[in-house]
Amino acid sequence: MDQAVPGTRAAAGRESAQRAAPLTVQVWDLPLRLWHWLLAILVLVAWFTPSTYDRTHRIAGYAVIALLMFRLAWGFGGTRYSQFRMVGVRLRAAPRYVWNLRRGITGRYIGLNPAGTAMLVALLLSLAVSVTTGAMSVTTTFFGVWWVEDTHAYSSDAVMILVVLHVLGVVAMGLLQRQNLVRSMLTGRKQIRSGH
Repeated sequence: MDQAVPGTRAAAGRESAQRAAPLTVQVWDLPLRLWHWLLAILVLVAWFTPSTYDRTHRIAGYAVIALLMFRLAWGFGGTRYSQFRMVGVRLRAAPRYVWNLRRGITGRYIGLNPAGTAMLVALLLSLAVSVTTGAMSVTTTFFGVWWVEDTHAYSSDAVMILVVLHVLGVVAMGLLQRQNLVRSMLTGRKQIRSGH
């Protein structure tokens, strides 16, 4: 293959093309990706099975508890982009970030952007309330207690609303940034531009 001579127009053109060409970096590790997709499946199973398939509903709920405990541990001991160390900073940046989205200003984040971080925290908290009250509602102490059942129902509804917002946010961000974010969560690799 022909090599461009440094300093020539061809070399400058090739260097410019290489700078503009999309690169990919490993962002989401395999344990985090498996956690994400298993959680999505289990939340859907739990949503569609209460009262009709109680056993399946409970199994899905207990599995979500296990996944939440894993995510908590992985948030401190996992790989770089799995860790919670930037959560506080990104949560503080979230209002301005969402405000700037009105004008199509998305910034470039290799890991979660501030809106994604806020969504992660909201989903984890809502799920924690939902599974805790769900587990409480099958004990002899709290079975039939109105505030446990109501909290479980409202927090479960909140989880589904957040899931829909999450999916819409992923689609919108993918369109704004011209990247396939679903593929990123499947492969673990995210597209960046050289020079970032």
